[in-house]
Amino acid sequence: MNLLAAEPNEQLAQISNYLVYSAMAVYVLAFCAYIAEWTFGSRSKVARTAAALTKKPDADDAVPAQTGGVTVRAKAAEGGTAVLEKPAPPKTPKIVTRSGNGRRGDLPDGPGAAAGDQQGDMYGRIAVSMTVLAFLLHCAGVLTRSLSVQRAPWGNMYEFSTALSMVAVAGYLGFLIAKKNVRWIGLPLVTTVLLDLGLAVTVLYTDSDQLVPALHSYWLWIHVSLAIICGALLYLGAVGSLLYLFRDSYETKLLGGGKPGAVGTSILERLPSAASLDKFAYRINATVFPFWTFTIVAGAIWAGDAWGRYWGWDPKEVWSFITWVAYACYLHARATAGWKGRKAAYLALLAFACFLFNYYGVNIFFNGKHSYAGV
Repeated sequence: MNLLAAEPNEQLAQISNYLVYSAMAVYVLAFCAYIAEWTFGSRSKVARTAAALTKKPDADDAVPAQTGGVTVRAKAAEGGTAVLEKPAPPKTPKIVTRSGNGRRGDLPDGPGAAAGDQQGDMYGRIAVSMTVLAFLLHCAGVLTRSLSVQRAPWGNMYEFSTALSMVAVAGYLGFLIAKKNVRWIGLPLVTTVLLDLGLAVTVLYTDSDQLVPALHSYWLWIHVSLAIICGALLYLGAVGSLLYLFRDSYETKLLGGGKPGAVGTSILERLPSAASLDKFAYRINATVFPFWTFTIVAGAIWAGDAWGRYWGWDPKEVWSFITWVAYACYLHARATAGWKGRKAAYLALLAFACFLFNYYGVNIFFNGKHSYAGV
């Protein structure tokens, strides 16, 4: 029996829909918990960046009199005898300013939205727990959708959207399991996932059905699954680049003696430093780029098998290549001294915008051999 030609199981498809709706409801609870974490978390760890940039020595930290590179100290316990000691290294935060982009190095990371007191940490743990539960429901929804048609669950834009957001959450939870300080991603991630699933179940929804003959290939598992994984991880990198721009502006204002608003301070102080965010985004984009390259190559091989040509300048092929070029320019810019920091972050966001247009815009506004969106 040819499984690819099996009739859709409407009961499993309906169960899949219920599971996706349930996942959305739990994601809403996770969203509320993340908001509570950021709102009610301890303020004791806030303003560490401001302190690092504006710290003034206390009276007790005043530098003692020095003579010839040594310090003169009086010891009352020894009858006021003066002794000579080498001065201790100054305990001031190291701030490195890099020319051209206003970046600082060695600034402290914020709590990463993991607040310092028991109340803030409690909300954070609840948020992560709700995210895990929603993720499990999300996975079950994608799996039952696949079982309903006995094929890969990414044959149209609805299925691609649900799978992409699922992998993005999986990446976030994977970083948490690896003990990485990425809880600051939780709030923007859950917000985006809710928007993505909301769009999927309304505008992009397509009934469970079989694929067109051209898609009946094992390359569907390889090419499209790689595109989903790359897109999900590139999203996490884009979040890092976007938050880097806000945090970098905040640090620059503090370094210049300015006073950011109270709301901005309470939010931005909880993020990692600009240098850490920049490094996080770069490492993700640099790691994903070879896989995106292979995704395009795999698509070309599949096109050769399905349509008899490897490249035909189809709109999807063109924008996949444009996305590749944009990320290649970003990585090249990072290797060039004049294109680090904010300029590179803008280029990374532009590259991710190309990916989004390749996903949404091409499928909606253009017709081509890749017009399997179902909308």
